[in-house]
Amino acid sequence: MLGAETVVTFLIASCLIGIAPGSDNLFVLTQSILHGRKAGVWVTLGLCTGLFVHTTAVVLGVAAIVQASAIAFSVLKFAGATYLVYLAWKAFTSAPQALTESDGGNAMDALRLYRRGIIMNITNPKVSMFFLAFLPQFVDPTKGSPAMQTFSLGGLFMLMTLVVFGGVAAMAGQLGRVLKRSPRAQVIMNRLAGVVFLGLAVKIATSGVK
Repeated sequence: MLGAETVVTFLIASCLIGIAPGSDNLFVLTQSILHGRKAGVWVTLGLCTGLFVHTTAVVLGVAAIVQASAIAFSVLKFAGATYLVYLAWKAFTSAPQALTESDGGNAMDALRLYRRGIIMNITNPKVSMFFLAFLPQFVDPTKGSPAMQTFSLGGLFMLMTLVVFGGVAAMAGQLGRVLKRSPRAQVIMNRLAGVVFLGLAVKIATSGVK
C-alpha cells in the first residue's frame, strides 16, 4: 500500500519528467500538429499502453534482462529507430490535405494512431531502463507486495502522462488547425515533423544501456 507522501512525491516527479522535452512528448507534439488534437490523444493512449508493458517488464525482471543483454537492447532500439525513419519518410512525402473536423477521429485512424503510440514506446528500450531505475525508488517492501506497488506506481505514471500529454495534444492540435489553413504551412509542418522523427531515430539508435 503506497503512502500519501509517496504518492504525492511520485506524481510531482512524474509530472516534471513528462514536461521535460523527450522522445514521447515530442512525438505527441508532432502528431497533434500534423493530424489534430484527437490524433495526439490516441497516440498518448498508445504510449500509456506501452508504459503498462514496460511496468510489467520491470515486475517480471525482463527489463533487467534487456539491460544485461547487448543483443536484446540493440534489437529493440534499432527496431524503434527503423520505425521512426519510416514515419519520417511518410512525413517528407505527405502532400497537403484539406482541413476536416474528423482528423484522427474515425475508427481506422484512431486504431492506426493508437498502434503507432504503442510501437513508438515499446521499441524504445531506454523507457524500460528508466522504469527499472525509477519505479523501485518508491517501493517500500514493508508496506505490502513490491509487485503490486510497482504496478500502482506504473498506473500513476500513466495517469500523469495522460494528463500532461493530453494538454500537449490540445495545444498542438489547435496550432495545427491554424497552420493547416495554408498548404505551404502544411508542407513546412510535414518537413519539420520528418526532421524531428529522424532526430528521434538517431537518438534511439545511438543510445547506450546506461
